[in-house]
Amino acid sequence: MFLIAGLGNIGEKYSLTRHNVGFMVVDGATKTQQHSSSISKANFNSDVIKTDQTLFAKPKTYMNNSGIAVRAIKEYYKIENKNIIVIHDDLDLPFGCVKFKIGGGHGGHNGLRSIDAHIGNNYIRVRIGIGKPAVKDEVANYVLSNFSKEELKQLEDIITHTLNAIKAIENGMCIDEVKSKFTLK
Repeated sequence: MFLIAGLGNIGEKYSLTRHNVGFMVVDGATKTQQHSSSISKANFNSDVIKTDQTLFAKPKTYMNNSGIAVRAIKEYYKIENKNIIVIHDDLDLPFGCVKFKIGGGHGGHNGLRSIDAHIGNNYIRVRIGIGKPAVKDEVANYVLSNFSKEELKQLEDIITHTLNAIKAIENGMCIDEVKSKFTLK
């Protein structure tokens, strides 16, 4: 079984923000799932959709506490870290860039910092570039700002591409091959 966790913040006001690109990918994945069911367990602190081989989660803990939700689901279903895929925004990548890796540092991303603290850092990461503001002091406002209409249109293709990569991982493609075939620069 795989756990696909998209990171973001709950609430309508955050739904189209750069920080919520992980939620957007999970939404894209679950809208077409025909044989799925919602799971409601209070300790998961997440919206969870289950298919035959995959759990899709959107933590309700807000970004900074994402690890609480990921750990609860991981422990309940006894999912190994190698079968956990976390999708998140990345300021250090230009908008539209998609990269894949296992492990590494959190790079100042509080959602990853929380997950690392709760389950370690040896899980698969899907890094989706959102670009960064010209002034470093504007980072908090930038990640919580909405994507432009043009960016949202481009995100449709980026999300589809990302979901194809995730499906390849679920079907056994090794991370090096995924990097080679699905990285967008």
